[in-house]
Amino acid sequence: MARACLQAVKYLMFAFNLLFWFFLLLLLVFLLEATIAILFFAYTDKIDRYAQQDLKKGLHLYGTQGNVGLTNAWSIIQTDFRCCGVSNYTDWFEVYNATRVPDSCCLEFSESCGLHAPGTWWKAPCYETVKVWLQENLLAVGIFGLCTALVQILGLTFAMTMYCQVVKADTYCA
Repeated sequence: MARACLQAVKYLMFAFNLLFWFFLLLLLVFLLEATIAILFFAYTDKIDRYAQQDLKKGLHLYGTQGNVGLTNAWSIIQTDFRCCGVSNYTDWFEVYNATRVPDSCCLEFSESCGLHAPGTWWKAPCYETVKVWLQENLLAVGIFGLCTALVQILGLTFAMTMYCQVVKADTYCA
């Protein structure tokens, strides 16, 4: 009976070989994340420029058909962070081809308040405001990243340990 059980373990070795593939896949994901993090810090200036350009292009989709999520996101950001536009409120002038902004840019919200004078709008640029907020909360983001990395490293360790124990057991029992 013990011999049959060992034979079953030997035939199931393929299934336990999945542990090795899981390890390789998790290692690949971990290395990819680390590479992206390193590239992010190496090319921060370029990423800043591209992000601002893309956000300005995205302003043109504000309020258009099928872009409710983007419209709501801009409205929430401008209201919560008390800012207007990517660089400043004049970014909206290009979108509307007029001297106006969305109502979410107004100091005191009211219907069609974006048509009033610039003195009634937020002056702070949203890109810089959100960037400063992220930098102030960098500790929380860093802790989240380290916890994620720790879970991945533990997964790598346990997967390889289990795989090695199965291979070791198969060697002794074969």
